Amino acid sequence: MRNHPPSRCLAPRARRALVLLLWPLLAALPGAATAFDVQGHRGARGLAPENTLAGFRAALAAGATTWELDLGLTRDGVLVVHHDRRLNTDITRDARGQWLEPPTPPLAALSLAELQAFDVGRLKPGTRYATLWPQQRPADGERIPTLDAVFELARREAPATLRFNIETKLSPLAPDETASPEAFVEALLAAIDRHGLRGRVTVQSFDWRTLALVQRRAPGLATAALSAQRPEFDTLASGAWTAGLRLAEHGGSVPRLVKALGAPIWSPNFRDLTPEALAEARALGLRVIPWTVNEPADIARLVAWSVDGIISDHPERVVQALPKR
Repeated sequence: MRNHPPSRCLAPRARRALVLLLWPLLAALPGAATAFDVQGHRGARGLAPENTLAGFRAALAAGATTWELDLGLTRDGVLVVHHDRRLNTDITRDARGQWLEPPTPPLAALSLAELQAFDVGRLKPGTRYATLWPQQRPADGERIPTLDAVFELARREAPATLRFNIETKLSPLAPDETASPEAFVEALLAAIDRHGLRGRVTVQSFDWRTLALVQRRAPGLATAALSAQRPEFDTLASGAWTAGLRLAEHGGSVPRLVKALGAPIWSPNFRDLTPEALAEARALGLRVIPWTVNEPADIARLVAWSVDGIISDHPERVVQALPKR
């Protein structure tokens, strides 16, 4: 018979009461006093075209302390900043100014030169995507940037304290649409080292295979485990997204699952986060940075809970919600 830690022997209701009782003490621990991380999601998608140089400039102006961005790998092995594994028809026009129609090719099937012929500086009118970001200002002529270009922009225009939260856009359910996790990680680590940024980069992913590889090949590099438990997208229902780790084998606790992976940061969908899960994560030594939080009431609630940071399409709203010093 295994000897379980005392916390695992408690009934769920008792464990919940315990973490709530200990929460004020946990929030006061030294690790909880680190600076709040305001992460501009895809740059600042609420203000400027996503994952573009214009978007990252907008994030900087809005007060973001971290640029959150997404990464793909082209056919010729160049890391580019784009959210979807395929070109997004709601933001992409061809050289003639025509909006793309589905199906679009995966980034992995295009060379960098082919990819940069497309304009991603405006939302397609009349789409649901456009209605979500009414404050986004177009920046016609923006191209899908390389990761090198984003790093260079930061070197020229951002303070040396700026961090980068880089999401690897891989899916274990669509392996033919991207490079392998090994090729992805090799290219990413080479780019980070080329710019001397290991101390300022976090690698995050829903596909935890990537994070396990990063931990083995660059042990000092921070990793963040993304998770979602929504009806439309559940990354914890099986071991496919979690590098074989299964929630049931860790008492149904997502923080314990993240701890077993070895990631120091847990980034859940903000709707999945509870005070109890936050307290448990803190007790395990994890930082908690939920995504993607845009409504002022939700931002204020999470700031009051003392999360370690927030990923938002509107970083200016997060800055406004923080206590004034």
